[in-house]
Amino acid sequence: MEFVGFQLRNNLFVAPMAGVTDRPFRQLCKKMGAGLAVSEMVTSNSLLYGSAKTLRRANHEGEVEPISVQIAGADPKMMAEAAKHNVDNGAQIIDINMGCPAKKVCNVMAGSALMQDEQLVGRILDAVVGAIPDTPVTLKFRTGWNLANRNAPTIARIAESAGVRAVAIHGRTRCQQYTGEAEYDTIAMVKTLVKIPVIANGDITTPEKAKHVLDATGADGLMIGRAAQGRPWLFREIEHYLKTGEHLPAVRVSEIHAILLAHLEDLYAFYGADTGLKVARKHISWYTKGLTGSAAFRKEMNVLPSIDQQMQAINDFFSRLAAENELLKYDNEEALAA
Repeated sequence: MEFVGFQLRNNLFVAPMAGVTDRPFRQLCKKMGAGLAVSEMVTSNSLLYGSAKTLRRANHEGEVEPISVQIAGADPKMMAEAAKHNVDNGAQIIDINMGCPAKKVCNVMAGSALMQDEQLVGRILDAVVGAIPDTPVTLKFRTGWNLANRNAPTIARIAESAGVRAVAIHGRTRCQQYTGEAEYDTIAMVKTLVKIPVIANGDITTPEKAKHVLDATGADGLMIGRAAQGRPWLFREIEHYLKTGEHLPAVRVSEIHAILLAHLEDLYAFYGADTGLKVARKHISWYTKGLTGSAAFRKEMNVLPSIDQQMQAINDFFSRLAAENELLKYDNEEALAA
């Protein structure tokens, strides 16, 4: 897929997720079939550029190009400066966050709260695009602030007029957070109104759902977030299905075990032993959610104090699964409760 001047493997995008889409996760998803992965949102507050969290989020060493960095904020000047700062530090695409529904973000009028002020949206987009004329700018937002105010079509036209090169739309309003089901009619409407690429996001959990969303919206690509947590091979499954109409063979326990171990090694190296151990816990939980016997495993694993013990627990758990069955076996009752 040609996207804002870059040739991508396909039209599958990893959604930016705070605390999730760090460099190890982005790299893994690209390896497993994603065409592009957008970074966690980086603050536009220059006072925080030197913080450990911001420096980690801006670390793209060895990452497969293109490098897309998402910035968040509500002040046009600060957003413009943040865009320039990140381009100077390796960003090849700047993505603007107008989709995050978190209270701490919306309370400072950033993220999806910006959709309430269309004039401010225009000023921010004009400032960022003007600050980095040689770097493509993209925008991620939602269908609206609430069900009575689905203004995504207006925001999309403002973005196109400002020179934004592509938009990604989550099929929920800010007030819905992540509840209910994503709706795709608004995304389909936006696709008819603008000429720039439109990427559809929300509830894309299977290859069949991916095809349905593309057909229903006419979108140019798909953005996948929560469904890839603990299941990064979803990208290659969707890629194969969209190309052939057929499913890949089910992933074997042994391969998932190997994928998880490699992911954890990258996390430990990226964050260091102490933080890496803690960050790894949520990924391990996602990889094992719903698997037979995993509730007890997670409870024990979450209190292990060292990397060696964490790795041993994982090896023991997956070895036991592999001895029982080559393929994953889910406990339906536990999956519902997890």
